[in-house]
Amino acid sequence: MTSPIRIISSMATKALLADLARLYEAQSPTYAIQIESVGGVDAAQRVQAGEAFDCVVLASNAIDKLLASGQLLAGSRVDLVHSSVAVAVPVGAPCPDISTEEALKQAVLQAASIGYSTGPSGTELLKQFEKWGITESVKAKLMQAQPGIPVGALLAQGRVALGFQQLSEMMGVAGITVLGPLPEAVQVTTTFSGSVSVTCAQPPAVQALLRFWASPATAAIKQRHGMQAA
Repeated sequence: MTSPIRIISSMATKALLADLARLYEAQSPTYAIQIESVGGVDAAQRVQAGEAFDCVVLASNAIDKLLASGQLLAGSRVDLVHSSVAVAVPVGAPCPDISTEEALKQAVLQAASIGYSTGPSGTELLKQFEKWGITESVKAKLMQAQPGIPVGALLAQGRVALGFQQLSEMMGVAGITVLGPLPEAVQVTTTFSGSVSVTCAQPPAVQALLRFWASPATAAIKQRHGMQAA
């Protein structure tokens, strides 16, 4: 029997990859797909440490670092989706205006507490605060979600009043209201890519899988998860 294709990914693509895996398995039943989704930083560290996976799906900058360090097969990167950042509040809370850059800045300044992620969206959010010159003003009210914990959970639990994370991770979370995406002027778009690990025993199978996941046949699924085809 063919060995399953083992994949590690960040939480941002967990639900998407589950649906893509089911679609691929229905069309190519030769291979079963096993996906482990964890915090992106944790996933990259485990691959860097040499843990055996067939495929890695992470933000493209993380994939590039793993390619540079020799953990992934050169030339095997396939861009899968573009993912934007959304803003949310606890359900029932007032919904501040975030329609413009200035409105968003004021919402951040007025929020009692702010949740953000350990992933690329969180890094870029902190950079934006620096550009606005408000880092010192908001530092005391920032709460970073632990790896693998969605910001939506902090919102739903009432631990933060305003939260930022990939839209894909906000969708379907009970107890929150998604206000919408960041204004275009400050939107953070992350590309998530897949690549073949050097520990992979069946590179052609993984390359075929990634080609399918990047094909037009998967565009509708990506849109349902709040993402756009890369």
